[in-house]
Amino acid sequence: MSDILIIDDDKALCRSLQIQLQAEAHNVHLVHSIGDAIQFIARSNAPDLILLDVNLPDGSGLQRLPDLLKENPNLCIVIMTGDSDNKAVIDAMRNGAFDYLRKPLDLDDLFDMVHKVTDRRKKEKNPQKNDDSGPSFDDMIGSDPQIIDLLKNIGLLSRSRVTVLIRGESGTGKELTARILHEASSPDMPFVAINCSAVVPTLLESELFGYEKGAFTGAEKTKIGKMEYAGEGTLFLDEIGDMPLDLQSKLLRVLQEEEFVRVGGLDSLPLKARVVAATHCDLEEMVEEKKFRQDLFYRLNVSRLQIPPLRKRRQDISLLAENLLRKICRKLGTEEAVITQEAMAKMHSYDWPGNVRELENVLTRAVALSRDSHILAEDIQLHKSPSPNHSSSKQEQATTLADAEKEHIAKTLAQNNWNITHTAQKLAISPTTLRKKINTYQIKKV
Repeated sequence: MSDILIIDDDKALCRSLQIQLQAEAHNVHLVHSIGDAIQFIARSNAPDLILLDVNLPDGSGLQRLPDLLKENPNLCIVIMTGDSDNKAVIDAMRNGAFDYLRKPLDLDDLFDMVHKVTDRRKKEKNPQKNDDSGPSFDDMIGSDPQIIDLLKNIGLLSRSRVTVLIRGESGTGKELTARILHEASSPDMPFVAINCSAVVPTLLESELFGYEKGAFTGAEKTKIGKMEYAGEGTLFLDEIGDMPLDLQSKLLRVLQEEEFVRVGGLDSLPLKARVVAATHCDLEEMVEEKKFRQDLFYRLNVSRLQIPPLRKRRQDISLLAENLLRKICRKLGTEEAVITQEAMAKMHSYDWPGNVRELENVLTRAVALSRDSHILAEDIQLHKSPSPNHSSSKQEQATTLADAEKEHIAKTLAQNNWNITHTAQKLAISPTTLRKKINTYQIKKV
């Protein structure tokens, strides 16, 4: 049962909707102007759902939508109108509407809407039951205007299947953004992710396209690839900047023709999935350096989502820290911790080169090492760049050729944000050789 407020000057329609909804055991209240609605909300508990008409005697419901949400940000407001103005749909969603319905109303659509709101309210009251659910808009923590714009764009892109390129530094949440976009557009379909820098280049093609039996030595049976497995869901290509040039040309053809062929196969298979790519690299610079195909860049960059680094939205550090701390405490099975003002001030003054991922790691360490449920400033252990003297002493310790090589590789990896392809180019070795040396020297990402 939901508490529903209908704001419409068409009294006959209001009464008809009231009868239909009350028959489903909902409480329904009727007002016929924005002014009456504001008074009703002020003197009553906020309703679970508001059905708001656009054309009202004392103003446009669409224009007054932000005012209603400003006073009660948790309201679920559905815009209703008989006008066929597509721009109004975008404006409504951008301004915070829960959904948009066109008149004459389809009762099945209306009842589905009420069920969605009812389910949403239940989840808000029982958040612990949603630990295993997929990512949602609520997982993108932040009140900074850049994050709000990002969420708006995700909402708009969720209504189409265009290719999307996500840009942002390491640790900003590119995969989370891709998953939220997927949940908003095709939640019942597979989300398939592949890290282009983590797969050996010679195997990346068969991982993407699959292969036929006998295509190469060891291909004892047909295997479907990530593109095929994704179906009508989402194919997420992480670190697209590390994809080899020869495979870039094949991916370009797939995006252009919307079909692909398994390795060793002859039949073309349709590409049904939305392709979402992500990178922390400067693709424009890579295009100029002939390290990334210009035509593929344009094809991927149809729609772009830019995630700001944490240092450029410091006002969100407190929100992120508190949210992450709750999750970390639940995961570690500890008492819910509290961050002291001194600890929070210390985090606000730090630039967070590792962004949200680094923040989560720092808080996890703090919870694990804290003596009680209070996170103190000394519990927040932040990374410091080594001083020149410290660097010199490290070099003096590298007495063997192997030690010197290990230190040089680790330093170059850090300078290139652990981008295997770029680091290998700087060291004048192949990516395969670099991976072997990382394993041999047991170099860990800090």
